[in-house]
Amino acid sequence: MLLISIRVLYAFVCAGAIATYVSSNPPSPVDQYPLISFVLLMIFTQGVTCMDLLISRKRIEVMSAIYFGLLVGVLLSYLLIQALTPVISKTPWGEGVVMITTLTLPYLCISFLLQTKDDFRFIVPYVEFARELKGGRPLVLDSSALIDGRIADVVETKILDSEMVVPDFILKEVQDIADSSDKVRRVRGRRGLDILSTLQNNPIVDISMYDAKESDKEKGLTVDQRLVVAAKKLGGKVVTNDFNLNKVASVQGVDVINLNDVANSLKPRYLPGEHIQLKIIKEGESQAQGVGYLDDGTMVVCEQANHLVGRDVDAVVTSVLQSSAGRMIFGRVTDSRQL
Repeated sequence: MLLISIRVLYAFVCAGAIATYVSSNPPSPVDQYPLISFVLLMIFTQGVTCMDLLISRKRIEVMSAIYFGLLVGVLLSYLLIQALTPVISKTPWGEGVVMITTLTLPYLCISFLLQTKDDFRFIVPYVEFARELKGGRPLVLDSSALIDGRIADVVETKILDSEMVVPDFILKEVQDIADSSDKVRRVRGRRGLDILSTLQNNPIVDISMYDAKESDKEKGLTVDQRLVVAAKKLGGKVVTNDFNLNKVASVQGVDVINLNDVANSLKPRYLPGEHIQLKIIKEGESQAQGVGYLDDGTMVVCEQANHLVGRDVDAVVTSVLQSSAGRMIFGRVTDSRQL
């Protein structure tokens, strides 16, 4: 709305200034064809507005940007007029050049500052236009971080005050997983959607969706590659527990917060001696082992459980293996009737 008001005001100012110039101009081609001159000058000045509209839409900015844009624009127009004065002072169109310069340069400076101040630091003593983000650099969430679920627990500790961003293609990937015909994948996908909903409903979390328009250069890229590109555009960090994405992002100079690395530095969720319930999905690689998964996708290897495939069991944790590639829990079945 602010930019629209400025554009309308600019059109009225141009019309008034041009009408005054045409009506009071000494004998010249402008005086001979006042209507044509008025129309042509209006088309020229409003062509600047049309060029501005062709630029992708930006956020509405604050009045301070208008003030400094006007200040810089007037200063630039004054310097340009001073430089051109020896050339245009004795020509019949000298006043027209002065008028056009005075009108267009302030408008362009205001529009530039309003639309690019998030990416451009314009510093006048003690005044700075910086990114309007809560806290530090934004955190770009990967699908694995949503499905894992621990990100919701981390934000509850209030140690994160950065804006969280979920690209639209990540949301689509989680939805596709939730619609999978495989039961395990379907449960994980729905868990990811639930975690996203929890984050959105949490008043202490600043989370937003990012509409990542796919350019010609990005066609054919994988989801991980597009995520790295999005993080570069936003100047943010990738939050994931995908070991391969961690490596890809690091190679391309994008900072990564690996939830598995964070977990390594904190107390594990499961300690030896704790009881967990799970369903044995398949036989393990070693003899007599059975493999099951927790809701967050953590693999649990149970000893002497290969004959319990398809059954729910109660197991006790014997050890936990945590690395950047993920977490693996080892346990044994506690119910003697199931052995």
